Parts: sequence; structure tokens; C-alpha cells
Amino acid sequence: MTDLRQPALDALRDLVGRDDADFHDGQFEAIEALVEGRRRALVVQRTGWGKSAVYFVSTLLQRRAGAGPTLLVSPLLALMRDQIAAAERAGVRAVAINSTNAHEWRDVEQQLAADEVDVLLVSPERLNNPSFRETQLPALVDRIGLLVVDEAHCISDWGHDFRPDYRRLRDLIAQMPADVPVLATTATANSRVVADVAEQLGATTAALGGSDARGGDVDDRDAAADVLTIRGPLARASLRLGVLRLPDSPSRLAWLLNHLDELPGSGIIYTLTVAAANDTARLLREHGHAVRAYTGQTDPDERAESEGMLKRNEVKALIATSALGMGFDKPDLGFVLHLGAPSSPVAYYQQVGRAGRATESADVLLMPGTEDPDIWHYFATASMPDEERANRVISALSPEQPTSTPALEAMVDIRRTPLELLLKVLDVDGAVRRVQGGWVATGAPWVYDGDRYRRIAAERKAEQQHMIEYETTDVCRMEFLQRSLDDDTAAPCGRCDNCAGAWYPTAVGGEASAAARGALDRVGVPIEPRAQWPTGADRLGVPVKGRIAPDERAAEGRALARLTDLGWGGTLRELFAAGAADAPVPPRVLDGCVRVLAEWGWAERPVAVIAMPSRSKPQLVDSLARGIAEVGRLPYLGALELVDGGPTGQPGGNSAFRLAGVWGRFSTAGLDVPAGPVLLVDDQVDSRWSLTVAARELRRAGATEVLPFALAVRG
Repeated sequence: MTDLRQPALDALRDLVGRDDADFHDGQFEAIEALVEGRRRALVVQRTGWGKSAVYFVSTLLQRRAGAGPTLLVSPLLALMRDQIAAAERAGVRAVAINSTNAHEWRDVEQQLAADEVDVLLVSPERLNNPSFRETQLPALVDRIGLLVVDEAHCISDWGHDFRPDYRRLRDLIAQMPADVPVLATTATANSRVVADVAEQLGATTAALGGSDARGGDVDDRDAAADVLTIRGPLARASLRLGVLRLPDSPSRLAWLLNHLDELPGSGIIYTLTVAAANDTARLLREHGHAVRAYTGQTDPDERAESEGMLKRNEVKALIATSALGMGFDKPDLGFVLHLGAPSSPVAYYQQVGRAGRATESADVLLMPGTEDPDIWHYFATASMPDEERANRVISALSPEQPTSTPALEAMVDIRRTPLELLLKVLDVDGAVRRVQGGWVATGAPWVYDGDRYRRIAAERKAEQQHMIEYETTDVCRMEFLQRSLDDDTAAPCGRCDNCAGAWYPTAVGGEASAAARGALDRVGVPIEPRAQWPTGADRLGVPVKGRIAPDERAAEGRALARLTDLGWGGTLRELFAAGAADAPVPPRVLDGCVRVLAEWGWAERPVAVIAMPSRSKPQLVDSLARGIAEVGRLPYLGALELVDGGPTGQPGGNSAFRLAGVWGRFSTAGLDVPAGPVLLVDDQVDSRWSLTVAARELRRAGATEVLPFALAVRG
């Protein structure tokens, strides 16, 4: 292709539907580097700049020249849906293979075989699916015309949203012919992340016109050996940033009740936890606001429906966790509001970038919470591999016989979610491999890179402090965010609250405050009974398997609240904080528990109260059980007896080990268990195996039903 610009411009105009459209600075340079130079390129540009135009236009030009399909690695289902819709508008035939469309996989395979696909979208996790990796990927690699890695900051464990499966892309690139171009795109990468991503793409970085290129001639070094970085200014002129500090969760929710309708258009309200998203959405709906919750626990079909409703302005807002983040495309999104701050300015920039992409103005307001640092700490440590755990997993795996994840979980005492994350890290490191039927050890030596993880942990801590500085700074907020991403074009925006004064109301009405406090004062969380013994328990000396016999099960129980709840969660977190002294239950907490019991609606009223034995909070549990018995005018029979020192399971282990740790450790000796329902009182509920085993003992001792009650549900 000797004259690429005109056909590229024609394709761009078809894509955006405007005859006067032209390239932004850097767009054509990236297309030229991919299509003519067959290069590897990293594009770091603000949200709305048009990164998708680069890969769709490049795909069209490549396909017209006879190249194979583009493989687009995309991290989120919401992003895939938007990318497919954008591709259709551009006349690009795009299909996806993901966890929600297994019924379409055969059709996709046939379309690929018939060369009827221009872009195939897959998640990074799909690259390690044994069937896809072994039967489809090799043929695709032989034909691939372009590899696109979207949201490429996920490659870097220095980034705010690292995903281990992205590290596999380096191996994929190594398998491809050297002349297949590669494009990585992101809106959120500082210099450290840019360097790391370029390394994962397999080469050194060659910048276009310097380290922060915005035009000029392409570096003439060997294109096959270098990664071209095109990096633009990250300022978002449409965004009006602000920070509103209010004393507590009820005040923040009351502000929303008062002022949500004053925010422009429709938008996203981000929370840090699933519980906060659900609580906030429920409160706003009850007061007439059209909102929906959107979290990683929301059903996929419901999530897709909610995305569509937001795009059509059928709701005022989605109350979302970070599950609604990267790449969600609503060009006229009017506002982004945060109830609680993300853990770094980089992560914050990523989320606020959803707003104002095709509007002159959009409002962005951060309402930080005092609980934010505790939540940051949890998520920062959850993703770090632990050396002892890693060695335990490697040792447990056979090099020949695959072990399924549930079976491995029962062998190594690591819960499913952290175990799956650890397996991904070890797989990327080459120590284990996913095959049909489970996991095997490769036999390759594995060394824990402690220095690297300590540096990453220190970087995470520094980012958290940087976020606190963003909240309290008196300089331009957009300039602060740009500098956080090492954008040397940063300058005052003239629009944020520090540049132009507070643009948002600060008053919180008394009626709204009362409504918010009333909503957060709600009590009562179900404790679902265990119905199935965990896989592998029999291998640990626990002689049970399959379903729990109905006459040995607990009934559905109740807890005062979750530890993560916006309302009672704060009180309970103080009660169970590390180092908090054991003491009798506070009167206010007991009153809340009595309210839960009054609203329970059990089929038959309990005839007695029994306590779980507690080694950490004996005063708390005993006083709680006695208080409930006194208010309910029920006999308090005392606590179950601990056998052989009591439970050995530690918080955080998996079900089989947790069950083994409490099996046979509770005794009804000394208790006159009545032939009727009994209320079983505990302090916290985590895995529910202690309550399950204790209920089994009480049922076997004659109780017709066991009704578990606890102060707090963890998580």
C-alpha cells in the first residue's frame, strides 16, 4: 500500500458516520505503523480519543489486502458488547467467544473456518482454556492478521487493575509470525506501566517524536524489534472535577437523596463494595429514583439489561462496583460520582473517563469515606501470591495426573477464589499448567520473586497515599491526575472546584438525613444453611459426603448485619477490630439484635437459647445469648462444650479444611437439649461450618430445629 491515508480516512468516516471526520493526532500514525510497518505499537490516549478507530480501520485495510482476522483481547463482557456494536457500525464483522455465549461457539468456529470473521474477541482467560488453546488457537495464530490488546495496563502488575492472564500474551506474541502487527491500547498508564507493557510486547520502546509523542515522523529503527509508543495528553476538557468530604455514610447517602436529580443526564455512581452498591441502590429506589445495582455478583443477563437501560437513559444511574469500568461506552454520560475513593489516582482516572466523551460538560464528584483505607488494604493484599501457599500448591500437583480445582482446594486449604488467582500466577510463571481435567505441575523450577512483590506492595501503598493527596490538594484536580499518569502536558483546567470554586451543593437536608439513617439502621441478614458436605472432606478424616441429611441441618438463620454494610457494618467492624477487647455486648447492639428476632417470622418460636463456645469473644457471646434469652423470656441453657481444645480451622481456608477443623469439636454434654426449636447464638459467621456442625450435634441430641443467630456475617 503506497497511499494509505485516503482509504484509511474513508474507513474512518464510515466508522463514525461523518463525511467531515478526520484523524486525531497520532491515529493515522498508529494505523500506518500497523498496516504498512507491520509494527508493534502501544497507544496511550485519553478515553474518547478513538483508540478503537485505530484497530477497526487497521482491520478493514488489512482484510482488504487479504490478511487474516484480527484477534482482539478484551477484559470485560460489557466492553466486548460495546466493541461488537461499534464494529457493526463500521461494517466490521466481529464475534466473541466468552463464558456467556457457549451456545454460539460452534457457529463462531464455522464462521472462522469460512473466513467470515474480521475480528474475534476473546478474554485473556480464554487463551488458557485447554480446548481453545489446543484446538482453535494454533490455526488462528497461523492466519492472524493483527493482534489487539485492549486495556493493556492489565498486563502490568504495576498497574491498578493487573490480571495475571494478560501475561500470557507475551507467549502468544512469541508464537506469531514476526510480521504480524500488534497493537496495545490503554487510557491509564504511567511511565512505569508503559515500560512494563512494552517489555511484555517483547521489545524496547521506540517513541514517536519523543517519550510523549503527538505527531511527527516514525522512528526508522527496526520495526520488528521495537514497540512504537504513541502517547497523547490526558486532559479531559469536558470534565468538571470536585471532592466533597462529608462525615459519614448516612451523610453521603442523604446528599444523594437530595441532589441526585440535579446531576446532568444519566451516569454512574461507583461504590467500593458489593454491599454498598446494593444498599445504595435499594435506598434510592425506595425514594423514587430510577437506579439499578451493577456488581460482579449481578446476573450477566441483568448486567446487559442494565447497561442498555443506562445507554437509553431509562435509569438515572447505575450503582456500580468496578465491574462496570473499562471501556463501557456511553458517549453522553453526564456524571460519575464515587461513594468511597478508588485506591489510586490512576484507577480513579480510569473510572471517571467514562463521562463526557461526546459532551461539552460532565460532572465528576468524589465523596471519600473514612473506611476507604481498610478496603484498599484488603484488595491490595488479596492479589499478591504467598510463597508458602504457592509451594503448597505446586507440591500437591502431579506432573501426569490432572487435579481439578475443587479437588486441589481440598488438598491445600486455600479458598476457591484466591486459589484460582494463585494458579493463574503460577501458570503464567510456568510452574503449573491447565489441561483437560484440571491442573498439572510442569516440573519447571519456580522461585518466589519476593523483592518484586515487596516493591509492588510499596507502590500500592504510595498510590493510596497519592489518592489521599488528591482528596485534600488545593491545586487543579485534573492537573493532579495528569501528573499521576506522568503526563508532562499537565496544566490547570480552570473548571474543577479548586480552580473555579465548588460547583456542587453541599447542604444535606434534615429529611433526607433521617431517611438515610433510617435505611442504614435496617437490621437482619439471612444466614443460608449449608446443604452439601464439601468435596474432599472424607480425605481429611471427616466421614461425610454428599447432601447433609435434612434432620441434621440447621434452619435458615439471621445476623444483625454484614461487616461490609454501610450502616451497622461500621459498628460491627469496631467490635471485631484487631486488638479490640472482649466485653459484654453494647446495649445498642443488643437492641438491634432484638429487632432482628422480632422481625424474623419463624415457623415456630424457639424454646431455648444456646451459645456457641468462643475462644476470642467469650464475654461478648455469653452476654449476647443471655440478653436475648432475658428479653425473649426463654431459658438460657449455656454454651456448647469445646472438645480437644476447640476448632482448629483458621479464617480464609477452604470448606473441606474448615469443616475438618471443627468436626467433632462441639459437644452437647451437660446441656439438657429440649425437643423443640433452639436459638444458637454466635458472634461472627464466615464459612458457616461451625454452625453447621454444632447444629448437627444439637439435632442429634433432640432439637427439632436449630435457628442460627449471629452479630455479623463476614464479607
